[in-house]
Amino acid sequence: MLDTIIVLIFIIAAAGVGYEAIDLLPSNLLVQVSNVEAVRFIVASFAAIVGLALGLTAQTTYRRVETRVRNLPVETILTRSVGWILGLLLANLMLAPIFLLPIPERFALVKPMMAVLASVVFSVLGVNLADTHGRNFLRLINPNSVETMLVAEGMLKPATTKILDTSCIIDGRIEELLDTGFLEGQILVPQFVLQELQMLADATNDQKRVRGRRGLDLLNRVQDEYPERITIHPADYDDVATVDAKLVRFALEINGVLLTNDYNLSKVASLQKVEILNVNDLAQALRSIYLPGDTLDVKVIKQGKEPTQGVGYLQDGTMVVIEEGDAYVGKELRAVVTSALQTSAGRMIFAKPQSSAVARGTT
Repeated sequence: MLDTIIVLIFIIAAAGVGYEAIDLLPSNLLVQVSNVEAVRFIVASFAAIVGLALGLTAQTTYRRVETRVRNLPVETILTRSVGWILGLLLANLMLAPIFLLPIPERFALVKPMMAVLASVVFSVLGVNLADTHGRNFLRLINPNSVETMLVAEGMLKPATTKILDTSCIIDGRIEELLDTGFLEGQILVPQFVLQELQMLADATNDQKRVRGRRGLDLLNRVQDEYPERITIHPADYDDVATVDAKLVRFALEINGVLLTNDYNLSKVASLQKVEILNVNDLAQALRSIYLPGDTLDVKVIKQGKEPTQGVGYLQDGTMVVIEEGDAYVGKELRAVVTSALQTSAGRMIFAKPQSSAVARGTT
């Protein structure tokens, strides 16, 4: 119903303008027209067609804006509205003295142009500041909220905003972290990270193209599943060349946590006092720890360096060297851990078949 009303308003308005536009023609031309009313209706008909096109465009634009607003969190809408209003108030306060200046009539157009320009600039500035400091805006609006009081008393710390980088998106494990609920707080994807993913997806190199498309697919998937948590942030820095430097600067500006798998970026960001969450470090910390005497199920893949050894791997990639395991190549067995060794290449576990260990213990 609303779509029809929008289109009809444009058609009627355009037709009315076309009907009345005949009066703007010079009188000497109107004298030459035998039937002015017919010309009016012809021009109004063409104007109505133009109005139909404009109405359909306006209706489509309205639906896009409506969809985008529906996907925005209530906090974002509220903070952006506050920022927009503050920007307009500041623009009007700054323009008040300018309108009192004695500007000549020939330059009278300068005043409204400056008013429009200042209103647009300060409105955009207010919205951008609201996106960056939205949480602080909410605390100013409602300083007596329970969350604010607990934060002020030191009993509660608000969840820090997380910033995703390209490597973490392509890696894919961020989706599992979101599904399990271990990752809290708002998650921002800067616009320049999205642009880097698009460049990878459009690359001529097959490997880069696959990685870029994988990242875009995953980002679309998690944004559909968590529309209130995943936000594309419009921040960008034209004076900064690399994406890594932009990420560090953005994290410093909003006091956020950088979520990455890039080792070099982690070191550079840590030197600049940016908090880092590295998914690889998390995976390493959560790897299963087996102590001597523990049992594990493993499939023997191949023979080891020694004639009687068999080699298998756990799901996390840990190598298991099984003594007397050469006879079980291609089979799955239950083994008893005898020792573990941490090397630069990773963790190695030494074990023996459970049946062999039990038989030896009984003798």
